[in-house]
Amino acid sequence: MTGLTTHVLDLTLGKPACELEISFYKTDSDRRDLLSKFVTNSDGRLDKPIFDQSNIRAGWYEMVFHAGKYLIAKHKMRSAELFFDNVSISFQINELKQHYHVPLLLSKFGYSTYRGS
Repeated sequence: MTGLTTHVLDLTLGKPACELEISFYKTDSDRRDLLSKFVTNSDGRLDKPIFDQSNIRAGWYEMVFHAGKYLIAKHKMRSAELFFDNVSISFQINELKQHYHVPLLLSKFGYSTYRGS
């Protein structure tokens, strides 16, 4: 399998983070171009890969997870209670025959990511 996928888990609830908005950008030294927007499904995933083997391209990208909006909706937090708003993950795709999986483990006061498989 070749492409780019993501998965968001809500560590506070111990469940997938459903209905979390994600903005996806192509970046380079002086540009940031919005390529698409997504919303996670009931499994905390997207309904289809961001890239598959037919359209994956090398370069730098950024995923912006709109965590604040999600935390307000799902955890009934007020805006003034948020520790962070958006989670931005910048990464490079440089091997077009590999699969890139960028999961986000999210809680009210922290987050973690890694390159998954």
